[in-house]
Amino acid sequence: MRNRLVFIASGVGLALALVSAFLFSRQPKAQPPVFTPTANPYPRGIYCEGMIESDQAQGENINIYPEVAGPITQVLVAEGKVVHRGDPLLAIDDSVQRATTEQLSAQAQAALATLHELKAEPRPETLAVSAAQVDNARATLKNARDQLAKEQRSFAMDPESVSRNDLDNAINAERIAATNLEVVEKQYQLTKAGAWIYDIESEERTYASLEQSYLAAAALLAKYTLRAPADGVVLAVQATAGSYVSAQGAYDSYTQGFDPLIVMGQPQGSLEVRAYIDEILIHEMPDPSRIQAQMFIRGTDEHVPLEFVRLQPYISPKIELSDERQELVDVRVLPVIFRFENPRALHLYPGQLVDVYVKSE
Repeated sequence: MRNRLVFIASGVGLALALVSAFLFSRQPKAQPPVFTPTANPYPRGIYCEGMIESDQAQGENINIYPEVAGPITQVLVAEGKVVHRGDPLLAIDDSVQRATTEQLSAQAQAALATLHELKAEPRPETLAVSAAQVDNARATLKNARDQLAKEQRSFAMDPESVSRNDLDNAINAERIAATNLEVVEKQYQLTKAGAWIYDIESEERTYASLEQSYLAAAALLAKYTLRAPADGVVLAVQATAGSYVSAQGAYDSYTQGFDPLIVMGQPQGSLEVRAYIDEILIHEMPDPSRIQAQMFIRGTDEHVPLEFVRLQPYISPKIELSDERQELVDVRVLPVIFRFENPRALHLYPGQLVDVYVKSE
């Protein structure tokens, strides 16, 4: 009985194995493509992938990074907004730098006031006091001389009428008064001459130094407000109010890397496509004056003729399309830039991947 059950179980297992092998060996029917695959429009053509960019005379899109660090207090633009050169884009907290700038401004103004004071010397009131001191010293000297003359006449008439001590005191008082008059007259001339030229030059340089410090602080303060470097359109805003940013940009929690705060491009009446041609196909490219190319939009049957603009004569690893910096890439490519008019019937945007065929000779 037991052997019979073993044979029955073995037979059932074998049957299941045969049925499973038959079912899994069947090939499913191929599904029709969602759209017609891109076909080479030329007898001989070089296929390459491309990325749409805004039309720039040089380089790629405008990536804006801050030169200072701090939390963002206000974002003043949104994606798609047309801006002009100098328009504010976003503001970073500048409270500390603003206080520093105001302090340096106050110090520069204080030095300027001191400089004006030195150049305005002598002050009329101070000169009047010095002149009054001269008059007082002259009157004191006259009084001392008169007193000495009286003592000398009395001593000449009767030496017993004036003591020798009183006569000596009168002589000393006259000398002291004369010396004091000489001092106050020189002090008057010094006051009348005004500030010393070296004091003025020293204060001028102090003011110039403080003014330059203020201008440097004001220039740094201006960097806390990011402004549009050129006319264009905002393509992407990578930061929000409250986010901390640095010269590296803003941290992207999705890619775990740093991105520019704002990406700008030119108004999208015309666009560019940067095509990446494999280095092993470069020898098949025609002369730049005879280059013909077409761009195919993925997901559609649409194609757009391209106008050759320039090539970037620098072969680099093919990481621009995926942006995978840690990816091991063996393929090296040559960037070739084409221009095309943005068709109104199509929705094309910078950053979009497309297929490009370049006519080969």
